[in-house]
Amino acid sequence: MASSGKRAGSRRGPKQRTGINHAALALAAGVTLCVVAWGYLVWVAIDFGTSARSGQSGAWALLALASVGAMACLFAGLLMIARLLRVLGITSAPDEPSEPAPPRVAGGRRAAR
Repeated sequence: MASSGKRAGSRRGPKQRTGINHAALALAAGVTLCVVAWGYLVWVAIDFGTSARSGQSGAWALLALASVGAMACLFAGLLMIARLLRVLGITSAPDEPSEPAPPRVAGGRRAAR
């Protein structure tokens, strides 16, 4: 049954935007780069650890630097994954509370209003 009249709407939805999501593509490339750099830095840290245990004292500092670099790459990659999921619409931004929570008083109870 076809509708006709002033308020009859189109049966078609809005046109879907077809194209590349450049923000998602850039984030995916960043995540890939961070994961590759993390893997390399972990491999280098293992190599420096082996060298340091065999008596090369300078390798301890390089082991520490490689470990910190690997942690930074992993952290940045995880942040980019969270941002990528938000750009793709899989997750959403956290809701802000409408009003702040009442302050707590001694004993763990909330203050009465």
